[in-house]
This record gives sequence, C-alpha cells and structure tokens, in this order.
Amino acid sequence: MTRRERILAAINHVQPDRVPVDFGAHRSSGIMAIAYRKLREHLGLPERPIRVYDMVQQLAIIDEDVLQWAGADAIEMGRGFCNEDRFWKEWQLPDGSECLIPAWVDVRKQGDDWVLYSERGTALGVQKAGMLYFDQIHWPYLDGVPDDLSGLRDVMLDVIWCVPTPPGPGADLAAGAKALRTSTDRAINALFGGNLLEWGQFLCRNDNFFMLLAGEPQAAHRLLDALVEIHLANLEKFLGAVAPYIDIILFGDDLGMQGGPQISPAMYREFFKPRHRALWQRAKQLAPRVKVHLHCCGGVRQLLDDLIDAGLDTINPVQISCDGMDAGGLKRDFGSRLCFWGGGCDTRWMLPKATPAEIREHVLNTLRIWSPGGGFVFQQVHNIQADIPPQNVVAMFEAVKEFNGRAGAG
Repeated sequence: MTRRERILAAINHVQPDRVPVDFGAHRSSGIMAIAYRKLREHLGLPERPIRVYDMVQQLAIIDEDVLQWAGADAIEMGRGFCNEDRFWKEWQLPDGSECLIPAWVDVRKQGDDWVLYSERGTALGVQKAGMLYFDQIHWPYLDGVPDDLSGLRDVMLDVIWCVPTPPGPGADLAAGAKALRTSTDRAINALFGGNLLEWGQFLCRNDNFFMLLAGEPQAAHRLLDALVEIHLANLEKFLGAVAPYIDIILFGDDLGMQGGPQISPAMYREFFKPRHRALWQRAKQLAPRVKVHLHCCGGVRQLLDDLIDAGLDTINPVQISCDGMDAGGLKRDFGSRLCFWGGGCDTRWMLPKATPAEIREHVLNTLRIWSPGGGFVFQQVHNIQADIPPQNVVAMFEAVKEFNGRAGAG
C-alpha cells in the first residue's frame, strides 16, 4: 500500500498492510518546538532551523527526515506552503533557544512577557516569563452577545486562535495544495476548523458561554446560527479550492473534559448536533471523496453515537486516560462505525513519566487492541510537550515499528 492508501483503508475499516502512523498532520498530533529540537539532537540528525508554525501551542514543523524516521503516513496541507525564508523571522523559545516564526505574527516583548497581537492591533494573548504557551487574554463578547451580529466575521479576527498558521494570509490555496499532492503519497489532512462550542468559549469565555447555553438559550442559538453561516461560507470557498487535492478535512470542537463531556448529551443534541450535521454533510456534498475528521479532546464516549449519526468518519486524539475512554470499550462498541485516530500512547502519564521499556509495553498493548480490522491510525494522545524526554518519544515510535514488523512477518 502507499501511505495514502494505508490511511484511507484504516478510515474505511479495511485492514491495512500495517498500522498507519500520524506525526504532526494536525495541530494536536505534533510536538512542541523545545522537545523537537531535543529529539533531533537525540537522533543525531543535522541541525536545522526550528520553525514554529503554531504560536499559541509553540508547535514545530516536523522535517521530512523525522517524518521518515517516524514512518508518518499523513501530512498537514499547510506543509505545502511557506517553504521559503521570506515567510519566516527569528524569535526565541522560552528555554532561550532560537527558532523561526511566521513573518506575519505580531508578537511584542513587554517587560519579561511576550504579548501576541491581532492584525487589527488587539492584544490577544500573553506568554509570561516561565510559561510555555500563550494564554488568551481577550474575549470580544466578554460583556455579552450583542443583538447585532453582522460584524461577527471581523470580531472573530480578535481571538487568539485566529492568528494564522501556514498557508498564511493571502495564500493561493489551490496551487499550494496541488503542488503538495504531486510531491507526496501521504494522505493530506486539511485543517478547516468550523468549531462551535469552542467558538462560543473563545468569544464569551468558557464560564459565560456555559451560562448563555443554560440561561439564555435563544441568544446561544442566535450566536451559533451566525457562526454556522460564516463556517458554511468559508467551507464553500475552502473546498472549492482544495477538494481535488486533499483526503481528509479536519473540523474541531473540544467537547470533553477529564471526567466526561463539557455538556450533557441533551444539550449537545439541542445546540450542536444539528449544526455539526449541517457542516459535515455539506463537506461531503462538496467533496464526496474527502473524509470528515473531528479533533475533540476529553471524555466524549456519551456523545459518540450522536457524532457518528451527524456524519463523523474519524476522531482524534482519543484521550484514553479520561473516564469512559478505555481503548477496549471504545473499539468494541464503536470500532466498526468510527475510525479512532489516536489513543496509541497516553501523554498524561506514560509519555512524561514512564521508562522507555514501560512505554514500549504500553504502546504494544494499545496496538493489540486498536489495530484489528482497521479503524485506527496511530497517534499519541495530543501533542508531545516540551518536557518529554526524547528517549521516550523514540521508545513510542520504535514500539510501533516493532508491532508493524511483527505484523509484516505474519
């Protein structure tokens, strides 16, 4: 199988020739820049500039030599863009090491802190001394949702998660996606977004949006309708440009917490399921060949039937340490209807705290559960954090190679 065929077989619940692997094909399957530099050094690879494409999470672009080493079968569409030096400028990571960040990012030093600004000059987030991320500090609707939402599209630009990542402002999406398609046999994952619950939180702040859902449902419906209208218009343009060149479109909505969903199944069905269905079904109408993928953190077992019914094909990062998210139960109850893109290695306890030998055994055990019958793409649970020892990262990927080697040997 080609790498693309391997991924698509897994999503279609066909047993691939080996377990497919993702490393960095979206913004929750990658590695923080500090950890990436250490990994390259540990592997003895040539020194290269570390390019940070996601400022909020400080995620590194994973170079081709590391993708080859990890056996990655998928790639993010953004890797087809911003490959020239003019798209990057120098910056310094929290550990003092040098890196490159997108040239359009407006980040300013204020005392000991770094402050991230929107293109409209609004301070969106802060990274205080000793922090590894940017924290959101501006919520446009903190004081309430206005009656007039006609300016919502512009208001959304003043949210930290709208700081562009590659492709970047003004990119020719069709040309870049086409060029990437012709250069790789990896499955191409196009990051779209289309978040709903999270956009309510980004705009209002989490606590305020929960109160809006519970106490002012009509206002919540009005905001969500306006968001869906914007998302659908963006979806038409986005897939109109890239549909022939991609395999997967990634939506996002973190619906879960450690102990279960952020909202009840009843609230999901009232506020979010019909709107998810509208977005996902429209994506399938515009691009019937393309698979619908949802990034969704946390314990969401109680919502999976509804997500599948709304049109979901695959979900990540499959947070197996959360209540109800054990691999065996999920595989048994949903494995024939949903592809689990993740859950291959726990990043809450195992990857930061275990020995390489313990990580090897853990990964081999999860692969034994997930791999039969397809419906699984290996990914660690969310991004590899800055403090993860490189030998643990190596142990994780070497265990996958060992498992696939055994499978190949029959």
